Amino acid sequence: MERVLGIGGYFLRANDPAALTAWYRDCLGLDAEAQELWRQDAGVTVFAAFEPQSDYFGSPDQRVMLNFRVRDLDAMLAQLRERGADVAPEVQDMEGVGRFGWVTDPEGNRIELWQPA
Repeated sequence: MERVLGIGGYFLRANDPAALTAWYRDCLGLDAEAQELWRQDAGVTVFAAFEPQSDYFGSPDQRVMLNFRVRDLDAMLAQLRERGADVAPEVQDMEGVGRFGWVTDPEGNRIELWQPA
């Protein structure tokens, strides 16, 4: 059986694509090179489906959520708060898995930040 090798891209609609791209660059450090290619650090990717009534994504209208791995969750959340981002007040610790925090981008998309254990 053929298998996918990894995530090849993430695409989202935006009312202001240039401004949203700038927010991801300036607030999260997601620097894409020419042709919008982003060279990621190696690591695992979680793939999980949730029940339709789950509130884990924030808004019930949000059908998918992007999860970014981070080195230092506390530093990332502080950086986002300094830039005026909409950061959720809670942080979740999962033994053996890591720590999680959330931010909502300027277009209303909730993003999960994960510091692996």
